[in-house]
Amino acid sequence: MPNPDTASSAGDGSLIPSNAENRYEVSRADLPLHCPMDGMSLWNSHPRVYLPIEATGKAKCPYCGADYTLKD
Repeated sequence: MPNPDTASSAGDGSLIPSNAENRYEVSRADLPLHCPMDGMSLWNSHPRVYLPIEATGKAKCPYCGADYTLKD
């Protein structure tokens, strides 16, 4: 089974490219929100950080600057 944290499996299309986009829409099913999100390739990413999005519906990752918007 390929390791999702390695570069060799990052190009297989099954993972969300981490930090490739700068804006992500998330749903309440994704809470508690953290960056990088589940399903992102971790081999080239930063440590996991939890983001408080519930109050305002928006959050910004302090590491990579990705913007998250709560869509529901």
